[in-house]
Amino acid sequence: MNRLYKIVLGFMGMAVITSCSKYKPLDFDVDKPESITAQEDIDAYPALKSYIDRVAHPGFKLGVALGLQEYLDKGVMYRLANRNFDEIVLGYEMKHGAVVKADGSLDLVKVNSFLQTAGESGMQVYGHTLMWHANQNAAYLKGLLSPLLVTSPAYPNDLSLAGLKDKTFTGWSLAHPGAGISIADGEGMGAGNKAIKLVAGGGSSAATDLQLITPGVVVNKTHKYEVVMYIKSDVAGEGRISFEGLKNNTPSVDWTKTGTASPTFTTGISWKEIRFTIDDFSGDHIKLHFDLGYKAGVTYYIDINNLYVYDTQGTPVVSNLVSNGDFESGSGWGGWGGSSTRGITADGMGVGNKGKAFFVTNPAKAANYWDVQTSYNFATPLDNGETYELSFWVKGTAAGIIRPELQSADYSSNGYGQVAVTTEWKQVSVATTATSADRARLVFSYGEFAGTVYIDDVVLKNTKATGGATTIVEKTAAEKKYILNTALDKWMSGMVGAGKSMVKAWDVVNEPMDDGNPYELKTAAGRPNIAADEFFWQDYLGKDYAVTAFKMARQYGNATDIHFINDYNLEYNLDKCRGLIAYVNYIESKGAKVDGIGTQMHINAGTSKENIAEMFKLLAATGKLIKVSELDIGVGVKTPEATAAHYKAQADMYKYVIDKYFELIPAKQRYGITIWSPLDSRANSSWRAGEPIGIWTEAYVRKLGYAATAQALEANAK
Repeated sequence: MNRLYKIVLGFMGMAVITSCSKYKPLDFDVDKPESITAQEDIDAYPALKSYIDRVAHPGFKLGVALGLQEYLDKGVMYRLANRNFDEIVLGYEMKHGAVVKADGSLDLVKVNSFLQTAGESGMQVYGHTLMWHANQNAAYLKGLLSPLLVTSPAYPNDLSLAGLKDKTFTGWSLAHPGAGISIADGEGMGAGNKAIKLVAGGGSSAATDLQLITPGVVVNKTHKYEVVMYIKSDVAGEGRISFEGLKNNTPSVDWTKTGTASPTFTTGISWKEIRFTIDDFSGDHIKLHFDLGYKAGVTYYIDINNLYVYDTQGTPVVSNLVSNGDFESGSGWGGWGGSSTRGITADGMGVGNKGKAFFVTNPAKAANYWDVQTSYNFATPLDNGETYELSFWVKGTAAGIIRPELQSADYSSNGYGQVAVTTEWKQVSVATTATSADRARLVFSYGEFAGTVYIDDVVLKNTKATGGATTIVEKTAAEKKYILNTALDKWMSGMVGAGKSMVKAWDVVNEPMDDGNPYELKTAAGRPNIAADEFFWQDYLGKDYAVTAFKMARQYGNATDIHFINDYNLEYNLDKCRGLIAYVNYIESKGAKVDGIGTQMHINAGTSKENIAEMFKLLAATGKLIKVSELDIGVGVKTPEATAAHYKAQADMYKYVIDKYFELIPAKQRYGITIWSPLDSRANSSWRAGEPIGIWTEAYVRKLGYAATAQALEANAK
């Protein structure tokens, strides 16, 4: 209906034309524009959550997705959410990639602040999401699975290994052999290498119940020596290294560089480095005792090639011409070129997810490969005619090319050729011969690369030098599974534990099903391009990855928490909906409990209504709680092209979805509906960029979709 404005115009302060004239107002009516009238009607609707009868629908939650900071800022979005909705879900900030740092620790400071703010506002928080293939700290996870890199010390080994390598144990004492001490071919680190195999007996319980003693090692009492050992076991084990010839022969040691000393170390199925220094000598020689008798029935392996005792103040057998090539205490590298930047990364960003690396960022490709470079100056020029081997680890934020070379002050050089860079760490080993006596620096050129390149463990040596060999140890499938289960446990316990007081419902597993094979799990296999934040847990943990996730979520949360599995396109591809239901049945057959199924419903105004209804019927038949978890509706065009007809169709679809949810999902199975994008999406958004998908405009003006949502809630939830 049109309202009328009565406009009264009076003319005041005008010169009186005649002394007897009297002021008369001019009255006339104008029609209010229909757009204003329509907007006033929409604005007259009460807040959305006011339409829900909490007695008739006690468990139903109307949710909204938003960003953590926009809620903490307590601005318009904070007020909009609190006024209209029961529950908040964060789009990103409670996911693995947002919380897990490079070293695997969890940064929960902002999450905790958000949970506190929501609690103070009386808002519930829905946890999204615990296990997904996207938005992961994939660099950290891949680093855990990367090969173990073992570079032998660049010093002579003072421990004789001859009796191990020829399997005679000459000079070694099998003091307490337990269930057997032997040399095992092919069980050492790297292909075909030997290991000492030590088996604890069935009654083993004390350190010396399984003991191997080394030959005597001559020492300089005034020097420091480093002991290096790599050990693993078939099951969880425990051991120590004790001594003869120290003032304290059973020292507490920081065995694995954790910062804490202890009497013993633990072992598992992955090779573990034991590395520590000793200097409290009581004489001029020592012996080491490998004491592994703490636990019965454990089989241990000690790698032979990388078992070392060496004088850290002795004469090196090989000298890396690049000092601090691991970048742990600076770089010593210079650089130049365009707007490029360079420096040392944070700890935990080096190869194998350990230590530091050197990085160069080149925003765009240059005209010439030499336009962006880094340079390391040698203490003295290289020898003419000698061949120099360069090895280093490298990865980039994209694929590309870099070029290392040995260079003189006049820019003449001996190049190592092009080195292909990928997004995964890889070791490069190249060689070139110096053809001049004035090669005085090592140069890397980055002009052909756009993005950031990381290098680590740079070694440049004359090929005549010996020592400093690198062993590359690939992890087995069993090791990878164990490592990832440990990492998952750390993530689950930390995140679920942090939310325990505020979060009573979680998306435990998100988007498991493959679009092309809807009865199968997603996989990275066969995909040529994997995003930097993608990590497919299921490729390593197998089909039971979700079983593990649901069990862990139950273990670390509240007994009454509600656990969902969530996926998209269930209305578009009904076989995917059926595949997800079948997977839920599989998860529960393995002893885990799935409370609910979330259907995302990122749909359009023209999405098949028949499919939507059929999806709801399929989901309802499971008996599970059903949640419309991420509802937003496009209109097929970008915001500037959207017409009144588009918005009418969008509003009709919002109402249809809500109506059908209440019609087809039984009351006891209705968890609720979450509006994923309450506002229209900005042109620069990472989600449905520039689409008018919300029920408010970008300027927080209610749209026809708001009215349709209110009408649907009033019709169904009152």
